Amino acid sequence: MQKRRILIMGAAGRDFHNFNVMYRDNEAVEVVAFTATQIPDIDGRVYPAGLAGKFYPAGIPIHAESELLELIKKLKVDEVVFSYSDVPHTYVMNKASEVIACGVTFSLLGAEQTMIKSTKPVVAVCAVRTGVGKSQTTRKVCDTLKAMGKKVVAVRHPMPYGDLNAQACQRFATYADLDYHKCTIEEREEFEPHIDRGIVVYAGVDYGRILREAEQEADVIVWDGGNNDTPFYQPDVHITLVDPHRAGHEVLYHPGEANLRMADVIVINKIETAHPDGVNKVRANVAKFNPKAIVIDGASPITVEDVELVRGKRVLVIEDGPTLTHGEMAYGAGVMAAHKLGATLVDPRPYAVGTIKTVFQNYTHMGALLPAMGYGAKQVKELEETIAATPCDVVLIATPIDLRRILTIKQPSTRVRYELQEIGLPTLRDVLEKLS
Repeated sequence: MQKRRILIMGAAGRDFHNFNVMYRDNEAVEVVAFTATQIPDIDGRVYPAGLAGKFYPAGIPIHAESELLELIKKLKVDEVVFSYSDVPHTYVMNKASEVIACGVTFSLLGAEQTMIKSTKPVVAVCAVRTGVGKSQTTRKVCDTLKAMGKKVVAVRHPMPYGDLNAQACQRFATYADLDYHKCTIEEREEFEPHIDRGIVVYAGVDYGRILREAEQEADVIVWDGGNNDTPFYQPDVHITLVDPHRAGHEVLYHPGEANLRMADVIVINKIETAHPDGVNKVRANVAKFNPKAIVIDGASPITVEDVELVRGKRVLVIEDGPTLTHGEMAYGAGVMAAHKLGATLVDPRPYAVGTIKTVFQNYTHMGALLPAMGYGAKQVKELEETIAATPCDVVLIATPIDLRRILTIKQPSTRVRYELQEIGLPTLRDVLEKLS
């Protein structure tokens, strides 16, 4: 029987997981290539033989997505499987049209097909867009479960941008583990807050192996989702966040709308800073598309460590990178804090260097703020140089971690923090009690 030739469109995360659970040991198909986008410098690599399995002794090549149509013809592809997240529905269907016009099948895998069942209870924290507030919600979930007497292990959505073999199954319990695994800024932003709370975090490439390891030391596993992707593990409680600052996006982006429709619990976050019209629109869409979900109203109040350092000053604001890039937000907690304190935003774009300058060129919706990009040592250095070159009185760090642990900031600096607070009833504890 001739094997069906498959190409997987991805971004170094969901694509690898889909391959592992659906195709790695499937004799009926041959995955001839991955394509990659969103993440810098991922194309031109190989999904290694050690992860790809017995049918792929040479591994599987990873190409830039810009080569897609050429690859379909060159590799005689039968089917293209779309496997990444946080993109508009129109974007997905434009890609589908390109593929279909080549005479090839375009497909999306079902969420249930790609979920692995755990022997332990699983709480999944997902979202309809990047930057809605998954991180602080995941922290709140973990704190609540610990207060209930549970031993919690967090499993984070993949961010494997280095040596894939070495990153197959990673465990993080200390800052030294972050250094050992050469974590990027994006990874540190997700891992450090858990470590600060004494919670072990797993991440990597092979999420079947990761689950087996995590189950050995957990009463409850918390799936810490990335972008607006669906969970890799079958959840016992599926929590989805929606964002009234981007009202309507909950039904316009893939696969965020799937998370909206699948959720057991929906958290409407940032109510305290959003316009009431946005809150009402989101609430109406939740009622329309998932009327059975439990709805929790949430706020993410913003605090500045040194208020007087910022008040009335010329400020360079550094915001969470993915929230601003493919999350398409034009501002974040740092900008809101700066405005509240009467600060003047300094535009870093004229002073950007290297790949930081390229980020601004690729994401033109961003204004006078700096995304905390740091996918590798070179980009971290360019971020540091951009900060140093920007003439400001103070740097306001609004990322989930203290960037001063990773790079040198010569100007005076302080941090913005934000944690989830539930408003009224029900609360997250109310919905998590079912795990007892």
